[in-house]
Amino acid sequence: MSRQIYYNAAEHISPTTAEDPYLRPAFSRGNRIRRLVWNLCWMLFYRSSPRPLHAWRASLLRLFGATMGPNCHFYPKSKVWAPWNLVCADQVTAGDGVEIYNPAPVHLGSHAILSQEAYICGATHDYDDPAFPLIAYAMSFGAYSWICARASVAPGVNVGEGAVLGLGSVATRNLEPWTVYAGTPAVRVKERQRTV
Repeated sequence: MSRQIYYNAAEHISPTTAEDPYLRPAFSRGNRIRRLVWNLCWMLFYRSSPRPLHAWRASLLRLFGATMGPNCHFYPKSKVWAPWNLVCADQVTAGDGVEIYNPAPVHLGSHAILSQEAYICGATHDYDDPAFPLIAYAMSFGAYSWICARASVAPGVNVGEGAVLGLGSVATRNLEPWTVYAGTPAVRVKERQRTV
């Protein structure tokens, strides 16, 4: 999957909303209200739920538009920025402290794992544009991929099936299938044995 802009705030938000482009909202009022309601739900019902209640948290994500396959394990301290842009196959795991910043769709394949405090960053800003608009990218994580604890995935990076991003590493380019990456920026370390 190539790195293509999915959402550009400059194409959706009128320049008349604020004289200073840095003060313009990146999203519509409707989107901001929807996220406010979701954040209240997250704080009151998701975040406070007991750890074993994975089905409860999956149902809350579904209520806000996420596609959740069976047996997804999203832990209470995980956070999804926009559930309506989340598509999960079966047995996807997001550990405590995981943050999925997804202004554009994020697809997680079967048995994909996001370990504790992993950060998935789906947007950045066009720093070459004087208006500095937010730009978001759709992202895909293949089946059996693993983003290890405290690792980060940059906007528009796609992770191949079975790829591993090591502890605390930062992926700035697509990760090839069944390959292990580590470092900042992440580099290919070795191939991973195919287990399926």
